[in-house]
Amino acid sequence: MPSTQAVILVGGKGTRLRPLTSNRPKPIVPLVDRPFMAYMLEWVASHGITDVIMCCGFLADAMVEEIGDGRRYGLNITWVVEPSPRGTAGALWYAQPHLRDERFLMLNGDVLTDMDLTAQMVAHEQTGAVGTLALVPVEDPTAYGLVRLHPDDSVRGFLEKPTPEQIDTDLISAGAYVLEPSVFDLIPKDRLVSIEREVWPKLVGNGLYGCVHRGRYWMDIGTPQRYLEGTQDILSWRVRTKVAERLRDGPVDPSAVIGEGSVVDRAALVDRDARIGPRVTVGTGSVVGPGAVISENVILENAVVLAGAKVGKDSRLRDCVVGVDAVLGTGVIMSDAAMVGDGAQVGDGNVLSHGMRVGPGATLAPGAVWF
Repeated sequence: MPSTQAVILVGGKGTRLRPLTSNRPKPIVPLVDRPFMAYMLEWVASHGITDVIMCCGFLADAMVEEIGDGRRYGLNITWVVEPSPRGTAGALWYAQPHLRDERFLMLNGDVLTDMDLTAQMVAHEQTGAVGTLALVPVEDPTAYGLVRLHPDDSVRGFLEKPTPEQIDTDLISAGAYVLEPSVFDLIPKDRLVSIEREVWPKLVGNGLYGCVHRGRYWMDIGTPQRYLEGTQDILSWRVRTKVAERLRDGPVDPSAVIGEGSVVDRAALVDRDARIGPRVTVGTGSVVGPGAVISENVILENAVVLAGAKVGKDSRLRDCVVGVDAVLGTGVIMSDAAMVGDGAQVGDGNVLSHGMRVGPGATLAPGAVWF
């Protein structure tokens, strides 16, 4: 019988996504038109999950306020705050009192995916596994720890940081596990424990299986580059999400205002109450958030402008992110994963590239940066 409960781990600080995560936890960073965590909640709900235990730490109150009790996603969410970090397995101890004595899912909350959880739960039941790992193929296996399988899909072993000559598989763990309650017998109490490094090795040959998800989307949205890539993939329907339902009616919200001579790409989004000036190009992968204002003669290409932000005329934004309520002056150029934090002020003529980041509330004088 498939599980109806899931534990989602959302305790990380998301430091690589700063300044977007300087004053908000990573799970509620806006991604296209909803918090990042909404994608995972909609995904698990579509596979029959009804109860979710969220294990969190950093800025937990902000997550509870944004996500709530889960009813909008068709879920019942129980929030568990870790008093101190205990690793991926240690976090399960905090969730255990809320789990029924039956199999459950454990999910890494950093992932954007449309993997078939139902198929994984069915495979778990058919093999009689104690744990079943979601596995996905990757193009460059040298950058990951690999998972080796026997022909019956039982796990043969793990290979960390392989050299090219050691590689005999392209499969990595995708951070989604189906587990039996007996897994708790393998977790030491009252200390930091990594389920990947301490628990899985104990189960090799003793009930650990893999379920390979080929042809499905999977990405860890952990860096500015991946955040932008994920945005583009959602808008281009490369990953199955509920955003696609909204985009069927076109990329411009009915409440938005589009200036004369402006063009909005089909794989973009101009959200509610946004205002686009004349002669603006909103290119592929771009998002203009709720209430944002784009002045005349601006070009956006794979650029995210979050809610309430303002972009001055003659600006050029490519592969970049502008935070909530930030203000860019005239002729600002941003590219190469540059990021401007919430409420920052960037004066006329600044050039931000090569991954430069401007913190929340910071001010750059006109022409102060050419990088």
